[in-house]
Amino acid sequence: MNMEKNAMQQGQPEVRVRVTAEAELADEEAVRQLIIRCATAVLRQEKIDFPAFIDVTIIDDEEIRRMNSEHRGKDSVTDVLSFPMYEFCNGEAQEELDEDPESGCVMLGDMLLNYDRAVQQAEEYGHTPARECGYLSVHSVLHLLGYDHERGEEDCRLMRKREEAVLELLGLTRG
Repeated sequence: MNMEKNAMQQGQPEVRVRVTAEAELADEEAVRQLIIRCATAVLRQEKIDFPAFIDVTIIDDEEIRRMNSEHRGKDSVTDVLSFPMYEFCNGEAQEELDEDPESGCVMLGDMLLNYDRAVQQAEEYGHTPARECGYLSVHSVLHLLGYDHERGEEDCRLMRKREEAVLELLGLTRG
């Protein structure tokens, strides 16, 4: 099922998040709304000042393993993959951003979220599936904005700080 939501607040640019579920979910609408809330919160926190669009697909272990192998050369299951459309570095665009003429939004990129893995990790870490899906959504959107925990210790700390700030704002804290 595919659903696109627009999130607009007075005086802030439009945020569009399209969520397509290709995996079986316990409560599809709740997961969809959570992802939209998280993506929107990241863009607001980062003070993104242009209309933005993110395409999210919820997939299973098999599909994410195939995509991870195809795009990253890693033949393994992972929790989330991010495919940015533009080069950003820690929230700052490194190139000119183009708005889609039809939607008026800048396509930031794609997120592939492995719901099965999120549920499994929630159990391993001792928190709710909602918290884990929220974390992975925030994590992925930050990657779309050029944050990278693998770029070095300082960048890792910065990304973690941003993640925790959004999760706290949304009430998705650990435990």
